[in-house]
Amino acid sequence: MSRFEVAVIIASTGRPESLSTAIRHFSGQSQPPAKIILSVASPDDLPPDLADHPNVLHVIGPKGLPAQRNTGLRSLPAGVEVVAFFDDDYIPSSRCIEDIAGFFDSHPDVAGATGLLLADGINSSGISTEDAEALVRRHDAGGETNASIRKDLEGLYGCNMAFRRSMMDGIWFDERLKLYGWQEDIDFAAQLLGRGRLVKTHAFAGVHQGVKGGRTSGIRLGYAQVINPLYLARKGTMKPLYAGKLIAKNLLANHAKIWRPEPWVDRSGRVKGNWIAIVDALRGRLHPERIEAL
Repeated sequence: MSRFEVAVIIASTGRPESLSTAIRHFSGQSQPPAKIILSVASPDDLPPDLADHPNVLHVIGPKGLPAQRNTGLRSLPAGVEVVAFFDDDYIPSSRCIEDIAGFFDSHPDVAGATGLLLADGINSSGISTEDAEALVRRHDAGGETNASIRKDLEGLYGCNMAFRRSMMDGIWFDERLKLYGWQEDIDFAAQLLGRGRLVKTHAFAGVHQGVKGGRTSGIRLGYAQVINPLYLARKGTMKPLYAGKLIAKNLLANHAKIWRPEPWVDRSGRVKGNWIAIVDALRGRLHPERIEAL
């Protein structure tokens, strides 16, 4: 077991059931986190069983993923070497925290890492807790994990990303990226590139359920799909070519599927949000916070 201590930050809004499941899985780790920090916007976001988990700290602050993650960062205890961010619908391997600690202990040049997703329900109707837990059990039964670096990245995937705290000084999530904070993970991680490597590894693993409840409306997400990449490209934390490809990919998907949308996706809302953002961009208004007025 690594000497490194890992704190877990989970930002959540309107999904106390998911938080309760996450607490159960992170509390039962082979190496428990130094602290599990739940960052919420209201007491109503919290599960009712917090008193049963003394290692859990909850903090209440402004609503929105970037703001809530920053609130969590301000609450970190001393002595924590690694900070791991997970979505509230992420089911970790039982060795996840131990493997994160061991990975960062073994790779001192790494500033941030994203792990192995055994499955990701974000582009489907979602993965049930029972199915996610079954996938994790099969993974855990497979024995040792591969702690090598798979490849270097320019950004990390926010549902499961971990950072070396000593390399994070002065870096915060951009609170202009309101609500769901689309691409806030890319923006945050990119700011660490001059301090250490950003990497993909299979050292730690889990399942992202892709729960649909409590997410941003179609219009708002469609707006963010255009404005946020343009804003980050101008800011310098996203390459313009990557931003252009990301925008084009989502525009094509939304318009191609508008007549036969997936039951869990508001394609018409996304298309409307896309075009509101395009008009704003043509007018030179790259203001991601305008999402709150839609």
